[in-house]
This record gives sequence, structure tokens and C-alpha cells, in this order.
Amino acid sequence: MKQIAYNRSAGYEYFIEEKYEAGIVLEGAEVKSLRAGNCNLKDSFCFIRNGEVTLKNMHIAVYDKSGSFNSKDSKRDRKLLLHRREIDKIVGKINAKGMTLVPISLYFKDNLVKVEVALCRGKQSFDKKQSIKKRDAERDIARQLSHL
Repeated sequence: MKQIAYNRSAGYEYFIEEKYEAGIVLEGAEVKSLRAGNCNLKDSFCFIRNGEVTLKNMHIAVYDKSGSFNSKDSKRDRKLLLHRREIDKIVGKINAKGMTLVPISLYFKDNLVKVEVALCRGKQSFDKKQSIKKRDAERDIARQLSHL
């Protein structure tokens, strides 16, 4: 499993409740661009319309060697592939609890591109401050242990 991109801001902005693995519909030139590592998940999000999950605002750079077969829009909407039961479960939780669906990471699994999406609750500003304090404390403990 080779990781392509990771959404670092998702862990800072949201409490991650549940994770799901989804396939993604891509063009050939986009896959080649992903193999080169040209992807950014920052500010991307998922929404559900007509029973389909769509990933919005994910940037995949245009592959320069593809000629006229490349897609001109690097931030186009991309369809995610999930089972119907998973989509129904996600829709129920989003409507009932006010959660959002956020992409966490993008990776290759047996030559297929997969997206890890998570059901998340938003953090308040004091929650973000607490997570910063916790991260700093863990970093200090790791430094102390490395010097022993």
C-alpha cells in the first residue's frame, strides 16, 4: 500500500468518528499524475447527491505528457465508489447528527487508487487548542525518551 497524499488538516479541524475505504473514478492521465505524486487533498470534501458520493476540490495536476487526451480541469468533481449499504449508513448519520464526510488519504492498493473517507464532527476553537497542547506534550515526551 503506497500512500499518495494525506489530508493533515482533517485531523486538526475534525473529530474522526468512522473511516471507510472507497474507490475513485479517474482518467488514465490522472492515474499517471498520481503515480508521480502530484495530488493535494487540502480543502477537499465529499457530498452525496442522488445516492452517489462525489469528491470535490481535490487537485490532481494535469499530466504534461498525455497530449490531447488529458482533462483540462485539475479540480473537477470525482465520483467515489462505495457499497449501497455504506452510503445509506453515511447519509443517515450525516442527516441525524450533523456530521460531514471528509477525505483523509489517497493511496494505491494493488494497482487501484483508493480514498479513505471519514465521518467527522467539527471541532470548536478550544478543542483545536487542546489538540495542539496534546501534540506538543507528546513531542516533548518523545524528545525526553530519545535523550535517555
